[in-house]
Amino acid sequence: MKRVLLGMSGGVDSSTAAYLLKEQGYEVVGVTMTLFTKENDTSCIDAKKVCDTLGIEHHIVNYQAEFKNHVIDNFINSYKNAQTPNPCIECNKHLKFGLLWKKAQELNCEYIATGHYAAIKNGKLCKIDSPKDQSYFLYKIDKSILNNILFPLSEYPNKETIREIASNLKLETAKKKDSQDICFIENGVYTKFLEENMDKLPDSGNFVLKTGEVLGKHKGIIYYTIGQRKGLGISYKHPLYVISINKDTNEVILGTESDLYSNTIEITDVNLLVDKLPIKALGKIRYKYQPTPCSIEVLDNNDIKVTFDEPVKSATPGQSLVLYDNDICLGGGTINKIYSE
Repeated sequence: MKRVLLGMSGGVDSSTAAYLLKEQGYEVVGVTMTLFTKENDTSCIDAKKVCDTLGIEHHIVNYQAEFKNHVIDNFINSYKNAQTPNPCIECNKHLKFGLLWKKAQELNCEYIATGHYAAIKNGKLCKIDSPKDQSYFLYKIDKSILNNILFPLSEYPNKETIREIASNLKLETAKKKDSQDICFIENGVYTKFLEENMDKLPDSGNFVLKTGEVLGKHKGIIYYTIGQRKGLGISYKHPLYVISINKDTNEVILGTESDLYSNTIEITDVNLLVDKLPIKALGKIRYKYQPTPCSIEVLDNNDIKVTFDEPVKSATPGQSLVLYDNDICLGGGTINKIYSE
């Protein structure tokens, strides 16, 4: 019987994944990562109860230092540098499919698994036909371990079905609410987290039109992101949006909605999941955006220039641009440069 190490967050997805893997004939070993201190967190307790119900082994590992180094510090530094980060992607790369793979080998497990909504087909990471698809968040995992990854929820794209299975099994987590988008941010208020964890808050600076006209003062660059319209406190003859942020001059540049569109984007810190990229692909600039036809050019420094057939809206430095060939995830990178039309 092949052993699989399953990352268990204490939620219904990973709990149900444990059952499905057992049904498929695997010897399942559950592991829950302690990543940060949070009041009233029952993740480890809930995961242990599920493992006891299913009769599987359970471990708890403390990765708080690694999580701070790879995820939280990166999150803070990105905002300092006028970027909007995606911490889930960094966590998947370094923790869920990095450290846990090492732990799997220590525990003589041939596979690792999670409760992500994605699929592995013929050694390729693939998206699934579901609004729940999470392949976008997984593009930074190491290509060399794709054949050692299992996604048991790939055949169950409907969350209601997962909850029904958990309920029928009387699992502790069957009715547990879904976790919030960023696990270490209380109530989704990222600015409060930055205020409490940054060594020094950024200075106030100017709101500037793209023509150079100064319109007023902003609170500090961490409070703004590309595409933002609300909370600017600027009265003008037509609606204004944040179209870029200049860290060097400490300026937040404003423009019209049409200024948010661009065709060409450069990405850096590229991770590829295939041996060779096609010339044409589909590009996705945010998790909930539709993949859009584009052309790919690999630059001399291995960064990639992506040119979309039709302009995309609100491409944001620090976010990820992920490439697809139909349902196959080719890889992607961090948005670095945006060429305005």
